[in-house]
Amino acid sequence: MHSLKAISPIDGRYASKTHSLGAFFSEEALIKYRVQIEIEYFIALVELDIPQLSGFDRSLFSELQNIYLNFSTEDAIRIKEIEKTTNHDVKAVEYFIKERFDDLSLKKYKEFIHFGLTSQDINNTATPLLLKDAMNEVYVPLFFELKDRLKSLAQDWADIPMLARTHGQPASPTRLGKEIEVFVVRLEEQFNLLNDIKSAAKFGGATGNFNAHAVAYPNVDWKGFAQQFVSEKLGLHHSFPTTQIEHYDHMAALFDCLKRINTIILDLDRDIWTYVSMDYFKQKIKKGEIGSSAMPHKVNPIDFENSEGNLGIANALFEHLSAKLPISRLQRDLTDSTVLRNIGVPMAHTVIAIQSTLKGLDKLLLNEDRIRKDLEDNWAVVAEAIQTILRREAYPNAYEALKSLTRTNKAIDKQSISKFIDTLDVSDEIKNELRAINPSNYTGI
Repeated sequence: MHSLKAISPIDGRYASKTHSLGAFFSEEALIKYRVQIEIEYFIALVELDIPQLSGFDRSLFSELQNIYLNFSTEDAIRIKEIEKTTNHDVKAVEYFIKERFDDLSLKKYKEFIHFGLTSQDINNTATPLLLKDAMNEVYVPLFFELKDRLKSLAQDWADIPMLARTHGQPASPTRLGKEIEVFVVRLEEQFNLLNDIKSAAKFGGATGNFNAHAVAYPNVDWKGFAQQFVSEKLGLHHSFPTTQIEHYDHMAALFDCLKRINTIILDLDRDIWTYVSMDYFKQKIKKGEIGSSAMPHKVNPIDFENSEGNLGIANALFEHLSAKLPISRLQRDLTDSTVLRNIGVPMAHTVIAIQSTLKGLDKLLLNEDRIRKDLEDNWAVVAEAIQTILRREAYPNAYEALKSLTRTNKAIDKQSISKFIDTLDVSDEIKNELRAINPSNYTGI
């Protein structure tokens, strides 16, 4: 289907920004990961030395692994054709692999494909595995690109004094670099939490008890087998005990953490947007681009707006996923299945958003003249510094004196502050200390 006919902008307008996620969240990708789990499970059974598999030629393992390593779109189409008959997606994968076993003259072993398993042993290992791979290969590099870009800007602007605003009003001056560093540290701390979340998988038969496995081979340590298979073969955390499905608590934690990271980026987007509106930043002009269809002069901060919009969609979906997935009636209902198919959607909106934020940051041009003017126009902000030093010197009613000076509709400038200092009953040394304070150097540590 042409991208112009796509229902979702993820596969339409933004397809070029999200194509890397297709290797993990597309229908073909899910099918491929299911094939991988089935193949690796069969190999693990052979390595378990089950008598009926003792004659299997282990040199064929690489041949079996090539079934998923060389998996093609044509293979996925074949599985979808089988599904038209089975009306069951995982069973179609099993039948596809059995066809390949026939091609490899391994017919006598093919009943050990999907042996003792239920569909969720495949789905609840394939999905966390593809999610883990997508995080490592797409999300994490993009996250670090944004964090490192912000870190670089924080260093570049470390010595730029800037008027702070609390409740939208002029407040004690800060430094632009420090304000960017706030976001760097927030992102780093949430990433550390994200890094601690396990990629958990369920693997234990129809109701999580290895019933079929145990009845067929009662002397095998199936729990130990599953633990080793999931952790060593797949690199996931084995959840046990479970019902028929993974309880998704760890996945919910992942989505909640991604939502928090997105909220931090959204907060950054709005701050930068506001600085642009205050003329603290200009934006690089690209030849041929149009800011407004009606107003030729405009260069709109559209990248931060685009990011904010996509983050909102992503977070709404992450919130639903984390709230819904851990809930399932008794030993299992099917609601998780259709919901899980959408985990790539908030990931895609997140990727689009981060790319947009990066694009916006790369367009910023610092307008130091405007920042300096704002500081110079707001000498009232040094009142805090003056009253604090006066309180240090035990000056009576220091706060009230400065309040009387500054809580007025008259403009407070350098001259009015200097005249006020002249009226103070303090030593010349203290007066000189007070006169040395100005909005550009009163920036703290």
